[in-house]
Amino acid sequence: MRAVDLIVKKRNGYEMTREEIFFFLRGFSEGTIPDYQVSAWAMAVLLKGMSERETCDLTEAMIESGEQLDLSGVVPFAVDKHSTGGVGDKTTLVVLPIVTANGVPVGKMSGKGLSFTGGTLDKMESFPGYRVDLTKDEFLKQLKEIGIVLSGQTEDLAPADGKLYALRDVTGTVPSTPLIAASVMSKKIAAGAQGIVLDVKVGLGAFMKTIDEATELAERMIDIGTRFGNKVTVLISDMNQPLGNAVGNILEVREAIDTLMGGGPEDFREHSLVVAAHMLVLAGRSTDVDEAKAMCARSLEDGSGLEKFRTLIRAHGGDVQYLDNPDMFPTASYVETVDSWESGFISEVHAREIGLGAMTLGAGRESKGDPIDHSVGIVVHKKVGQIVEKSEALFTIHSNDEQSLKNAIERTTKAFKFSKSPVDELPLFYRTILS
Repeated sequence: MRAVDLIVKKRNGYEMTREEIFFFLRGFSEGTIPDYQVSAWAMAVLLKGMSERETCDLTEAMIESGEQLDLSGVVPFAVDKHSTGGVGDKTTLVVLPIVTANGVPVGKMSGKGLSFTGGTLDKMESFPGYRVDLTKDEFLKQLKEIGIVLSGQTEDLAPADGKLYALRDVTGTVPSTPLIAASVMSKKIAAGAQGIVLDVKVGLGAFMKTIDEATELAERMIDIGTRFGNKVTVLISDMNQPLGNAVGNILEVREAIDTLMGGGPEDFREHSLVVAAHMLVLAGRSTDVDEAKAMCARSLEDGSGLEKFRTLIRAHGGDVQYLDNPDMFPTASYVETVDSWESGFISEVHAREIGLGAMTLGAGRESKGDPIDHSVGIVVHKKVGQIVEKSEALFTIHSNDEQSLKNAIERTTKAFKFSKSPVDELPLFYRTILS
């Protein structure tokens, strides 16, 4: 079997056999098939696609490339969540505490941000001392003892996926539906999840630009989960505008804390409750999503979700004083609010432009390993469908550099569009797809 023959086969639109897929991925993992050949193959997959069977075989090959966690002896049922990435998406910080407050343990492995999408671990590292590098034994011990873990993915879990993703990121092949599906599901299954709620973003600030594209990805991931014996629920959610108001690590952490204290932006609170409710249903804590949502809402109102967040931070070595007094977090040197230059209805708040604006401030990274500035970011004061008066506050920039401040103001200004006629608010969710 030769790698070049398999590249040509996929380039010509033919299905690869299970043996060919395992051979190709094993060769890539071991270094016998070079990056340039894998890049060519990934581009062929992007252009020609993969069948459901091929995608499942690729997922299995990724899983078997490394270690697999067995959580069956640690928790009764392992439930997890995953978002395909967005702007202002800090839902994990609220969802995990309120789910565990309702008796469902969650051990989640997450990642750091790249480009305009924020990383959950970056947000958690805003708490001084918070460790994201738990060992496998530490992960399992903490999950068993306190029922909540939020750590980084170990390199031993689906390592072939990590290597392939790094290559896709620099070869323009990230937006391939089968490659995204295999990447997401290989990590979740290898991490021991039995029930998975997937939040697939769609719109201007997402990889999936249309609902049909998002639905195709959702169905592909459900098919993979079903074949591996997992329960999967997919929520297709809006990412045309930022979720909540804050974009930037500390700003998002403070918004999450506000939400856990019973406040926070209405759209972010509602989004978090829906995701959490579906996790409770998958875990068998409730049979009805509305009932589960009410249970999660009570965890915000009675403070039990906030206490679980405190438990999480303390267990990872983070300083909980920052939770009790968020004013302790460092703030940016320059904070400038930009007022609306028009009166009317907001018709667009371009999520990607807002995310890229935050990245120019230092809130995101161009490539893995780049440092980030936790204190900078953007706060959006008006969302699509809302009315704004001229000279009313539209957005606020938090920056540690005058030139970055100017650049971010210019970019964020372009993200807003106005209408003289009323505009409908954007829905939070478009579809719910069950396995």
